[in-house]
Amino acid sequence: MGGEWTITRIGNIADINPDTIGPEWPHSHIRYTDISSVEEGQLRTSPEKIALDEAPNRAKRLVRKGDTVLSTVRPNRRSMFFVSDPEDDWVVSTGFAVLRPNPSRIAPRYLYACVFNREFTEYLISREKGAAYPAVSPEDIANAEIPLPPLPEQRAIAHILGTLDDKIELNRRMNQTLEEMARAIFKSWFVDFDPVRAKAAVRREHPDWSNAQVSRAACPNLKPEIAELFPDEFENSELGEIPKGWRVGRLGDLVENVIERIQPSSFTESHPYVPIECIEARSVCLINWQPGRNAKSSLVRFYKGDIIFGAMRPYFHKVCIAPFDGTTRTTAFVLRPVPSELAFTAFAVSRDETIDYATAHSEGSTIPYAKWAGSLQDMKIIIPMQNMREAYHRYIWPFIERMRTNLSANTLLAALRDALLPKLISCELRVKDAKKIVGRAL
Repeated sequence: MGGEWTITRIGNIADINPDTIGPEWPHSHIRYTDISSVEEGQLRTSPEKIALDEAPNRAKRLVRKGDTVLSTVRPNRRSMFFVSDPEDDWVVSTGFAVLRPNPSRIAPRYLYACVFNREFTEYLISREKGAAYPAVSPEDIANAEIPLPPLPEQRAIAHILGTLDDKIELNRRMNQTLEEMARAIFKSWFVDFDPVRAKAAVRREHPDWSNAQVSRAACPNLKPEIAELFPDEFENSELGEIPKGWRVGRLGDLVENVIERIQPSSFTESHPYVPIECIEARSVCLINWQPGRNAKSSLVRFYKGDIIFGAMRPYFHKVCIAPFDGTTRTTAFVLRPVPSELAFTAFAVSRDETIDYATAHSEGSTIPYAKWAGSLQDMKIIIPMQNMREAYHRYIWPFIERMRTNLSANTLLAALRDALLPKLISCELRVKDAKKIVGRAL
């Protein structure tokens, strides 16, 4: 280790849980983050705005810019994040420890790097107590020792690792935006019927115009070949008014639930195994998987282009498109759509309304399971004409491909960060060499 580096306790360079919400709180609400909203190194969902009188009892800890926030429960999950640009009404659960660095002793992002280091996680795991909810205490965190180089070197290390984290976060936010756009377009076209309503209004004013003229006037932001596919009038149905030519059908009209059982002995170590916990909530993109050795029993095969639907606790909203062939458990449905309609079907299956239906019709009180046959399969939906379903797929599929590219890039960037981090904070790798490595990766 460098000659000017020392070892120090976290309690010597940071306050732990310094602020809690009190009677002087100036807002009528809080923005709240619970442990379920945090993944390894990032927030999965934005803080939830809650009226102060409706906030849970555990909503106590205040966070400020530069804080490191980590879960004290089940430290092996590495649920932690760095606070970059918070609102002044942000509160986190008492299940977190909030570490506020002393900036005269330690660079905030360097402290986060030390906490994010897997060696620190192993230390916490060695200190955890409790069987059902293993946890560590603030004292355990305060007593943890970390290397402390001079501040300029801390800042340089933090900058290198922060550059990688920032790129990962940028890609994550880009994916979030792309998925939100895809869902918004689905809702506009197939739920709110915006293009149909716009064309119907123009048609009433210009009954003699051609479909092409009406489409151009009503839908100037859509490609003509797409706008012309939408009808310009409605008709009645059992689900209310729907675009003319569309029909009321079942979810099972779009996808088939395929059950192809498989034994663990029939595939190799490199065979992708995708339990529900590998599927990110509210994202149709899948990139995480486990090696085949982790698969034990009750397995079903899926193929590239299938839709994996988390049937166990469906309210977790685990629905994704399979980007490769692999295996999952029978706690998920393997739904096979028409390939040319894949994007349309994926967003139809992953809509909140579908998830709510699956949840409401689940079986089991302790662990609810969605049913396919005689239940979700028969959910009534409005089905557009085939050419509309295919048009949506062609329009949206580039979004999904970009999201997959970003996810793949994040996997590589995270691997690079995790390789550099322990070497940098142990002085095994010096900053100038790490800069070259990162420069080549970005």
